[in-house]
Amino acid sequence: MQCRDFSVTRGAPSRDHAGDSGDATLHQRSRRKAVAIAGLVGALLVSLPAVLVGSTSVANALTAGLPAFPDNLLVFVNRDFVTIEGFSGHAGQSALVQVTRPNVGVVGSAIGVVSGGDVAFEVNHPGGYCWGAGTGVNVTPDIQAGDMVSISFNGQVAAATTALDVYASDAVQNGTTVTVAGHIGADVNRDNFEQRIIEPALVDTAVGKRDIRAVPGPLTPAPKGAYSSGIAFDTAGPNTFLATYVFDNLADATIAANAALGERAMAWELTDPAANRQGMTIAEFGEPGGPGMGGCPNGPLQSGPPAPTNIVAANVSNGIKLTWTPAVAIPGTPAIEGYEVKAVTSTTNANEKNMIGKRIVNPAATETTIPGLTAGATYDVEVVSYSSAGETFPAVHVAPVVDYTKPIVSALPAGGSYPVPQQVTLKSNEQGSDIYYTVDGSDPVKDGNTTDAAIHYTGPIPVSGSSTTLKFAAFDPSNNLSDVVTEQYSITNDPVPAATTFTTSSVGLNSVTLNWNPAAAGGTGFTITGYEINVFDSAGATVPVKTQNTSTTETTATVSNLAADTPYWFTVSAKNDVNSSYGPASAKLGPLTPQGPVVANAGPDQTGALRNSTVTLSGLGSSSTPGVTYAWSQVLTTGQTSADLVTLTPAANQPRDATFTLPYYKYPMSNSPLTFRLSVTVAGVTMTDDVVITPRSDVVTVSTAKWKVGDFRVTGTSSPGSTVTVRNPVTGQVYGSTLTDALGAFDFRMRTGVPTTKPPSVVADSNMGGTSTPVNVAG
Repeated sequence: MQCRDFSVTRGAPSRDHAGDSGDATLHQRSRRKAVAIAGLVGALLVSLPAVLVGSTSVANALTAGLPAFPDNLLVFVNRDFVTIEGFSGHAGQSALVQVTRPNVGVVGSAIGVVSGGDVAFEVNHPGGYCWGAGTGVNVTPDIQAGDMVSISFNGQVAAATTALDVYASDAVQNGTTVTVAGHIGADVNRDNFEQRIIEPALVDTAVGKRDIRAVPGPLTPAPKGAYSSGIAFDTAGPNTFLATYVFDNLADATIAANAALGERAMAWELTDPAANRQGMTIAEFGEPGGPGMGGCPNGPLQSGPPAPTNIVAANVSNGIKLTWTPAVAIPGTPAIEGYEVKAVTSTTNANEKNMIGKRIVNPAATETTIPGLTAGATYDVEVVSYSSAGETFPAVHVAPVVDYTKPIVSALPAGGSYPVPQQVTLKSNEQGSDIYYTVDGSDPVKDGNTTDAAIHYTGPIPVSGSSTTLKFAAFDPSNNLSDVVTEQYSITNDPVPAATTFTTSSVGLNSVTLNWNPAAAGGTGFTITGYEINVFDSAGATVPVKTQNTSTTETTATVSNLAADTPYWFTVSAKNDVNSSYGPASAKLGPLTPQGPVVANAGPDQTGALRNSTVTLSGLGSSSTPGVTYAWSQVLTTGQTSADLVTLTPAANQPRDATFTLPYYKYPMSNSPLTFRLSVTVAGVTMTDDVVITPRSDVVTVSTAKWKVGDFRVTGTSSPGSTVTVRNPVTGQVYGSTLTDALGAFDFRMRTGVPTTKPPSVVADSNMGGTSTPVNVAG
C-alpha cells in the first residue's frame, strides 16, 4: 500500500510543472452554538430537505456543490479510498461520507470525526476509518467512474465530487523516452488533467524529486531540467492520452520506467482562481481495491450476501414452517437470487446426520415449509441467502419452536372518520402470519377455517366508501388463530388543506413567536378558516404538551406561558371552510428556547479574524436591568491548552462588551476556533451564552526540504510579510524562523546548529495562522 502524495491539489497544472508545493492548509468556518437564540438557524433547517449547504456550484463542473478551498475531496478510485481535506470549521464534529452510484444508490459509507487539521480524516487508508464505520453498510465499495462522493454534517450535504473517468497504463521505455498511455473520459475537462510517475529514487538523480509530471501540451523542459514532458490526446483513438517523457540520460529514464509506486492519471473538476484543484480523482495503475487495512470489510465480490432477517421456525404437522423478512443486498454487491433452508437431525448415525431442505429461487420469498420430517425428532435449521458471490457465511441457525399463543392483528390507520380515502395496512405481531379479511361485514374465518368471502392480505387495502366495515384475522406459522377484529371507516371526501412550512421565528420572555407560509386551502374556492399549533417537549414526541388554535387566516402567532430556558418543538396545521378536520401538520420546528427573566446573548459567531487585530465581544441583546453584571471568559475546547488563552479586557463604558488581541500563531497553539462565554447575572440568577471566533487561516506550503551535514534548507510559500517557523512535527523542536518576501515565498536555511541527523519530516507554521502538511526531508 503506497503512501499518500501530499502535492496533488495545490497549484495550477501550468507548463512549468507548478503544483510541487505541499498539500492543504488549515481552514476554519463558524460553528453554531446550541443555545436559545443562536439555535434558531439550525432549528429552521429541521423543516428543510437535505440540500447542499454552504457549497459552491460551479459552471463546467460535473458536480453541484463542489468543495471550496481549503476544503476538498480526493478520490483514489483504484484503492477505493477517500481523503477529506479541510472542513476545519467542523472540527470535532462527525461527518458522513457516502459513495452514491447512479441508478443504484449508496454503495459505501462511513462516519468520521473531523480533525481540524489539513486532512480532516481518511476512509480506507491506514490511520483512517474503515468503510462501514458508524453506518452499518459493511462493504468496501468498488469506487467507479461516475460515482459521487459526498460529505454531510447533521443530515445536510456540505460538499460532493464525482469520480472522473480516467486511468493510466504501465510505463513503456524506449531508450531515454518513457511513455504512459491511458484513458480520459469524454466528460473530463482536458485542461484539468495531469499524469505522474512516482518513484522516490528519483530524488537522488538529476530529476531531484520523487516524481515526474506531464501536463497537456507539447514537450516542455521541467523547471529543474533532467527531462521534458507533455501530453497528447486521442493518438490511439477517441478518449485516449499519451504522456511522453524524454530524459537527458538513460539511467534516469530506466528508474522512471520501473517506478515502484507507479503511474497515475489525475483529473479534477475545477481549478479555482487561486489555482487550487477541487474535486480530485487519482487513478493509480496496478493498485488493488478492497479493504485498505486490516479489519475493514471486504469488497462487494469478496463476501457472500447477508442472510434474511426475523427468521422464525415453527413445528407443523410432519414438518417445519419457516418465515423471514427477505434479505437486502448491500448496495453495489450482486443481487440476491434466493435462499436455501436445511433441516439437520440432531442425532448421528454412522458418522452421518440426515438432512433435508429446499432452494427457493425467489429473492422476494418470505416463507417455506420443509415437509417429510420424522415426528418427534429434533432438528437444527440452517438458512442462507445466495447470489453470484456465494452464500451467506456463516449460515443462520434457528431452533424450531412449539407455539400455542394466538397472534394479535391490527390495522393502521384504525377505524374512524377520514376526509379522504385511506390505504389500510394490516399487521400481525408474529412474523410470517397469514392474514385474511373482508370488506362486506362478514367474518373472514368461521370454525377455524377461512370463509368463501375471505381475501388473503398481500398489501394495503384501499378504503374509499362512505361506510366500510373491515374484518380481519390472522393464522401464525403454528396455525394459531387470532381474534377477529372489526374496524369501521367513514370517508367524507372533504379535502383538507395541505401542510405548510415555518418561516423565521423568534423567542421572547416565556414565549415563542411563530411565522409560517399560508397553507393551500385544499380545493378551488375553499378558504382557510384557522390554524392549530401543537407544542412538544422533544423532537420525537407525538403527544403535544400544549395546543393553541387560531380562528383567522393570520400566519403568525405567539405561544405564551412556556417554561423559560426550556427547549420546545412546534407544528402547525390548517383547516378550511368545508372540513372541520385539520390537515397534515408541518414538519417540526425546534428546538426553540423561550427566554427567562435573565438573558445572555454573546452575539453571532465571527469568522476570518485577523492575527494581531483587536476582536470585540459584544453582549448586546442581553439583560440590562438594574443590578445586572456581565462576565466574559474563555472556554478551552478539545485539543486546546493554555497556549491558546488570550487576555480579555473589559470594554470602556460598555460593561456588556470585552476585547482581546488575537495573537500571532505560534506552536503549540492549536490554531483552532476560540470559544468565549458570556455570563449574565441578575438577582443571583446566571445565564450563559457562547460565541466562537474563528481566525483566518494562512495558506502555508513546503516545496522542498533538504538536509546534509552542515546545511539544512526548507523552501515554500505563505502570505507576503508573514513570519514562517520551521519545526519537527513529532517532537515540536523549532529549527528557526524566516520572513516571506513580497510574493509570499520563503527560504529558510541553517548552516550553523544544523541537526546532526536528518530530520524525518518538517512542517512550516505561519504567524498569520497556518500550518503546512508534514513533508519528508530529503538527504
